[in-house]
Amino acid sequence: MVLTEDPNSELMTRLVDSVKEISTLPECRNVSKKMHDNLVRRVKLLSPLFDELKDNNEGLSEEETKGFELLRTALDSAKELLKLVVEGSKVYQITMIQFLRLNDLRLVVSKSESSHVWNAQTLHRDDIADKFNRITEKIEAALSEIPYDKLNLSEEVQEQIELVHAQFRRAKGRPELQDHQLEVDLAIAQREKEPDPAVLKRLSEKLHLQTIDDLKKESLAFHELVIASCEDPGEWFEKMSSLFKKLKDYVQMANAEADCSGAEKAMIKHRSPVIPDDFLCPISLELMKDPVIVSTGQTYERSCIQKWLDAGHKTCPKTQQTLLHTALTPNYVLKSLIALWCESNGVEHPKQPGACRSKIGGSSITDCDQAAIATLLDKLANGDLEQQRSAAGELRLLAKRNADNRVCIARAGAIPLLVELLSSTDPRTQEHAVTALLNLSINDINKGTIVNAGAIPDIVDVLKNGSMEARENAAATLFSLSVIDENKVAIGAAGAIPALIKLLCDGTPRGKKDAATAIFNLSIYQGNKARAVKAGIVPPLMRMLKDAGGGMGDEALAILAILASHQEGKVAIGQANPIPVLMEVISTGSPRNRENAAAILWSLCTIDSQQLKLVRQFGAEVALKELSESGTDRAKRKAGGILELLQRVDVTGIHGSVHIDGLGIQDRCLAHLLSSREMEVDIEERSAM
Repeated sequence: MVLTEDPNSELMTRLVDSVKEISTLPECRNVSKKMHDNLVRRVKLLSPLFDELKDNNEGLSEEETKGFELLRTALDSAKELLKLVVEGSKVYQITMIQFLRLNDLRLVVSKSESSHVWNAQTLHRDDIADKFNRITEKIEAALSEIPYDKLNLSEEVQEQIELVHAQFRRAKGRPELQDHQLEVDLAIAQREKEPDPAVLKRLSEKLHLQTIDDLKKESLAFHELVIASCEDPGEWFEKMSSLFKKLKDYVQMANAEADCSGAEKAMIKHRSPVIPDDFLCPISLELMKDPVIVSTGQTYERSCIQKWLDAGHKTCPKTQQTLLHTALTPNYVLKSLIALWCESNGVEHPKQPGACRSKIGGSSITDCDQAAIATLLDKLANGDLEQQRSAAGELRLLAKRNADNRVCIARAGAIPLLVELLSSTDPRTQEHAVTALLNLSINDINKGTIVNAGAIPDIVDVLKNGSMEARENAAATLFSLSVIDENKVAIGAAGAIPALIKLLCDGTPRGKKDAATAIFNLSIYQGNKARAVKAGIVPPLMRMLKDAGGGMGDEALAILAILASHQEGKVAIGQANPIPVLMEVISTGSPRNRENAAAILWSLCTIDSQQLKLVRQFGAEVALKELSESGTDRAKRKAGGILELLQRVDVTGIHGSVHIDGLGIQDRCLAHLLSSREMEVDIEERSAM
């Protein structure tokens, strides 16, 4: 690779910043959401490429620089489009999509009328879908100009970028599926003077115009659109304004109905609200009262899915996938959303027997007693040390009890106050605060609130310096927050991984489990794998793996398997004499452990011929052949890949072109081919989980 004198670090920094800005844009809440989310997801997958090249600090050739400059320009265009979609008028976007796509449903607009639309300089000169497609084409073209094989990239990063490139290539020109119900509803709402409220309800839900605040934001965006037009807005904007007024009147009426008395609600009872599909059990098609999640990630009413399982079924009713286990996990987030929807729509929510009662200070109150919570928060903010400790402890217990409490406590503003108490000099107060945050973080919305309150550095400090109980619960809190991909980066950058490794080594059995779970989840992010390896995680993991009675072998093996996908992780594991213990696990371990051991062994063998030699010396062919026939699907692939490499070495050795302790060019090509194939399958498996 011909290097220039300029290391191009500024270019890589700008690319990293572009991806970061795109990743942190506000959520899209309009009809363009699917196109928006698909583009953001694919762009975020480019991040490891820029991070690795920036860390390498190597110069780029002229050809490479050209490709990355094209990519930077494309990402800048993507960022502007995404901002436009998120911040623009929702009514304008939906009417533009209808105008350009639907000849059979749209109102007839003359050329003179439609010309005003095209004169809005800052908004939508073409169909929104076409804009997204052009951006996709620009990014794909830029990726085609980058010679990956000439860059100093780790194997896994190169393979990931090639897969992302393939995703962009497949997305080019692929039309987005139209929402025919949305199109019909829009045509009716524009055509009729007084549309059916059910039509307006569906439109308001799909446009996310359901509150007075939503209307204010839309009104501002709508008026900015009119101002942006160089000429008289014309009849097209009048049609848009009419549609917006109909939606506004409906939303204001719906909000008023939600606040009316019981007698008033009875008068409008004939207007039955449409229950969102996500709130209905896929089996019974009725509103769920006790939603639970099965191993495929689908949610069902507990009684319905339990009957399904009791009948002997081993598959998910909706997806037909085989269930990995039959455990049912309560979906507290959805249950809370259903309760809120029922309350705002005047629908009686079917309660579970004996639910919704709690105790505070010995008196019985409802789960969402705002006055009681407000009293506790006042003690957190203004009380003495004893009052703060007591209030934090009660909030900890309340947040543990059920989903409704977690929503109410967060809404009341408890999270910033609890974050402040993480720095308390009183160990018990600190324990209560971090554990209360752990319980609140079960709610996905609360996760964002906790991070936005600046909690991550303080939680890491508790993990480093708190009592053992506080450290354990800090580790569990970091795991809960790391479910959100963006938080994995922030937690790793805050220095959590060395502290987690320390807890993994010297914690209680529960603390070690909490630390291992957090490390595993954080290591899904590529940068955290390197942090964990540099912090010295491999030696203690190997000790745990070899300690049959220590109770941490399963966790150690799972973490090693994910670290083995990183170049530095492979090297560190290879230096720890792993072959004997891995072969023992492959021969005698549980199905999941055999799978992870085979994955580690396969990763080592694809880069290091010495590991292949050791595998042969340990007589591994018999165990690997047995695993390739009777293991899990992934274990079969990994074992088969290793056997293929061993056979290849045998063949080339016969012809004298390679010795057992070295791989020739053809062998390395085979190893790379197997590695690419396995990486693609693994990524697909993770996406399906």
